[in-house]
Amino acid sequence: MTTAYINKIATAVPDNDVHTAFLSFAFSQLGDNPRKLQAFQRMADRGGIDHRYSYFLPRTDLSNGALDHDGFYVRGQFPNTAARMRAFERLAPQLAIDAVEQLGLRADRSTITHLLITCCTGFSAPGLDLEIVERCGLHPSVERTMIGFMGCYAAMNALKLARHIVRSEPNARVLTVNLELCTLHLKETDDMEQILSFMIFADGCAASLISAEPTGIAMDRFHTVLAPDTSDLITWHIRESGFDMILSGMVPSIIHKALAIETDAILAGAKVPSIDLWAVHPGGRSVLDAVQHALRLGPSALNASRDVLRRFGNMSSATVMFVLKAMLQAEHKRASGCGMAFGPGLVAETMLFHTGN
Repeated sequence: MTTAYINKIATAVPDNDVHTAFLSFAFSQLGDNPRKLQAFQRMADRGGIDHRYSYFLPRTDLSNGALDHDGFYVRGQFPNTAARMRAFERLAPQLAIDAVEQLGLRADRSTITHLLITCCTGFSAPGLDLEIVERCGLHPSVERTMIGFMGCYAAMNALKLARHIVRSEPNARVLTVNLELCTLHLKETDDMEQILSFMIFADGCAASLISAEPTGIAMDRFHTVLAPDTSDLITWHIRESGFDMILSGMVPSIIHKALAIETDAILAGAKVPSIDLWAVHPGGRSVLDAVQHALRLGPSALNASRDVLRRFGNMSSATVMFVLKAMLQAEHKRASGCGMAFGPGLVAETMLFHTGN
């Protein structure tokens, strides 16, 4: 059976580092409630994030109630869903183009046979797929598939589909794009489960090339873990004033429990110490801690994930690809790896892979 490889990964983020400004604005929404202020400060201090990026240029002075220079987010006047989707239509294509162009496809772009896109933060039609085909010079006959509204684990599903394509069509060359503009969906709220978006989420895009060419990361096996009776812990709904997320504080403990039970199935019977590389979606510091404790990993096992979290925050489906990019760029002899990402369900999508010959 043909083996599918992630040959290249490129990433892109907007120019504006918004982490400090977003935290300040979140604090301003909590009013003078000391309990909430202390809880948020504690979570921010322990969040493991130094930088996050957005298309919004933040204001340093929040006295007029505006978070950004364009006045998209103004206290008492947060935008409705239509305004957020107009912004997505305007901003998203360029970030996708930036990531794809960094792959350096050049003449190879004419050989792309399939285009897969994951996104849960914006929708339009004609959409990102046709924009990428036209602006990146792909052949008009390229087969296009949108993988929508699956949340943070969607990149794993795109890789899974790309593997199926390559295994059934060994000459296929699959371009995947994982694009999220999470900062389009900030909420004017003092609800702690919603205001967490000001603390961890960011914008970002990853593009990757998957083919049967034996270079890069070989994708060996995928496995899905669905934790029972957890459907209300991560939710993502389209409402009048944007997309509403609920991210329960119980998520890390459920991940810990599910991974401890399903380790053998995830690793296909292999032992944890036999895995050299861990590409774990950095949904937050507490999520990474839960994975590390559940699998009894060494203190440096999740360094790549923690570094992506520190430098970029949580970019939903794009994030785990940033982690895999770091592993693809590193000098490795043959090494075994496990990737995983988490999202609504509560679901863990996992992948076994190897690098080197």
